[in-house]
Amino acid sequence: MVQYSAVIVDDDEKLTKLLQTYFEKEGFITGVAHEGFEAMKLIREKKPDIIILDLMLPGIDGWEICRRVRRETDIPILMLTARDEETDRLIGLEMGADDYVTKPFSPREVVARAKVILRRSKKSAAVKAEAIKIGNLSINYERHEIRKDGELVDVTPTEFKIVELLTTNPGRVYSRLHIVEFIQDYAFDGYERTIDAHIKNLRRKLEDNPKEPQYIITVYGVGYKFAGGDRDA
Repeated sequence: MVQYSAVIVDDDEKLTKLLQTYFEKEGFITGVAHEGFEAMKLIREKKPDIIILDLMLPGIDGWEICRRVRRETDIPILMLTARDEETDRLIGLEMGADDYVTKPFSPREVVARAKVILRRSKKSAAVKAEAIKIGNLSINYERHEIRKDGELVDVTPTEFKIVELLTTNPGRVYSRLHIVEFIQDYAFDGYERTIDAHIKNLRRKLEDNPKEPQYIITVYGVGYKFAGGDRDA
């Protein structure tokens, strides 16, 4: 069995202890931090496979941690948020988080969500051995890389998974629900609208003009498709 590592960041010591227990029961190697600066130090030292990150933290908050982590690495991030507010979730996703869980939650759900993120990241890296070129974008499925005009683009595992789906069949329209099912392995209430946040991130990274996208096109009332440029193996 593959052994993963997780860094759990929350200022609630009882909660982090509970999550640590559940993750370790599932074979994870864990590290725990209770404030922002401590969390960044631990993440840089341990380089975990996944980060479980609360948004409301002393020191530096979860949003800033997410921003800093994304500047340095593509480690998957599962957000923990105490408020069921769409704005919080969208801000976190736009900063590069891969998924979120709203408190109160079941520790089993947190572990299950983490496993799904890691599983889809692993599948994305192994799904194809070839690269494709569409316009000024080069996508290497084996290396989990996207390059624009030859320069490496920093994308999260979730963002790459969306690109993988859309570029496999350029021109085909995918609904938000279809995208959710593909990137999550299962769908759950409230997530469809967060797809828009991931799309916004991808347009900012891949498009010359995100306000007039040439690649990721909105088909109003239906979903999204990938267009523009020839697809070369």
